[in-house]
Amino acid sequence: MYFVVLEESALVFSSLLFLFLFFAVTMLVYCMMNTLDKKNIVLLVASLIFYGWGGPRYLVLLLLMCLISWISAILIYDYKENALLKKAFLIAGTSLQLGLLAYFKYAGFLLGNLQKITGFPEKIPEIVLPIGISFYTFQLISYVIDVYRGDVEPQRKYWLVLLYAGLFFQCIAGPIVRYRDVAEEIGDRRSRLSEVAAGINRFTIGLVKKAVFANSCAEIADAMFPQALEGLKGIPALGIWTGVFMYMLQIYLDFSAYSDMAIGMGLMTGFHFKENFNYPYMSDSVTEFWRRWHISLSSFFRDYIYIPLGGNRKGQRRTMINMFVVWALTGLWHGANWNFILWGLFYYLFLVIEKNGFLDKLKTLHKSVGHIYTLAVVYFGWILFKFSSMPYLGHVLLGMFGLNKNGFINMEVKVNIQNNLFFMIAAVIACTPLLKNAYHKGRKKFGRILAVRYIYMGIEVAGPVILVILAAMALVGNSYNPFLYFQF
Repeated sequence: MYFVVLEESALVFSSLLFLFLFFAVTMLVYCMMNTLDKKNIVLLVASLIFYGWGGPRYLVLLLLMCLISWISAILIYDYKENALLKKAFLIAGTSLQLGLLAYFKYAGFLLGNLQKITGFPEKIPEIVLPIGISFYTFQLISYVIDVYRGDVEPQRKYWLVLLYAGLFFQCIAGPIVRYRDVAEEIGDRRSRLSEVAAGINRFTIGLVKKAVFANSCAEIADAMFPQALEGLKGIPALGIWTGVFMYMLQIYLDFSAYSDMAIGMGLMTGFHFKENFNYPYMSDSVTEFWRRWHISLSSFFRDYIYIPLGGNRKGQRRTMINMFVVWALTGLWHGANWNFILWGLFYYLFLVIEKNGFLDKLKTLHKSVGHIYTLAVVYFGWILFKFSSMPYLGHVLLGMFGLNKNGFINMEVKVNIQNNLFFMIAAVIACTPLLKNAYHKGRKKFGRILAVRYIYMGIEVAGPVILVILAAMALVGNSYNPFLYFQF
């Protein structure tokens, strides 16, 4: 018997309940408050309701982990002159956080593997994974470490630490926000009208990414991958390639959509979160890809694990070991299964190759060569990421090259691709800065023309409204998805 990890369901940003009730009411009450303390209380109460929606019993866990970080940070600061005690409080605080994360996220995985080797224990417990625990644990750890390093002073008010870690904008899907980046804004911020408008625009873009594009990509991808292994053998090679391609688009659109919405909601309330995705599929190397993909996570591992381990300052052999540790942990952070660890080590391999001269050679070639190479690496990396079952993964890889005697194409796959071709093109464009660049270049070049200026003003005012309506239609059902009317 293998382990089971269940995950609590959450009130997601891309739901009609969140959009037209929870968030609308929260912002209405927030705007009615006349002091920052009252505004923060509104955000805290809303965040506790939001988090408790997915699993009320795990609200206690969030409260406990925030309490651990709050106390340990204060003790570290108050005993900063005593190096031994200061370090002891650091170790105690971070160990408790990591211990709780390990239990909820990795205990089943470890016990499952132990059972396979030794036969013990007889029964693997079903452990429910609290929503957002990976994100808020890293935030709380970074807070304690930054206080230890002297980068920030501890927050003396427990409820503000709770607000920082549990803020519903980013508590379940990131970005991983460091306390030092928002410490001043928690205690002193002002919402400017221009930033509120920018936040609304950013939120609606993320909402459309999720509701219209990511969800539709997921449906097409899932259609190519039946749950039963026997069913997979009947999917032709082109169907598998197409399914992986749509998953590749889906996972970027999904992850970046949540970051867009979090950044947008932050701007609406005076918070300035750093960018988390910077069009990673435009990269010309795997190294560049990881500078653009999930930036808050990459920088966390760099600053709190890789550099403290010695980084690249202790020779090539030690650098390779440090990179191995970081990328094994990066994979494990994404999920408690071997395929995630393999996914992390897959990138470790290519990053080592690039670090040892291949990247320099790549730069001497045409830019398109590096871009194609990077997309190919990322494409196959997502195969490792998606399929947790090793037999299923093996059949996918064999089936991509027709080695399952599955042929190249059949009528069902052909019709599926034809019906969704327009959408696929639109989804690819959505993963690039093409429209964004065209918009800004057009405004800069023709902005002096009065008629053009009015058109841009109309887009800026009406655009978010149109996007919300479009997303709401998509959330109601695919029969309202406008892209489905452009089938071939």
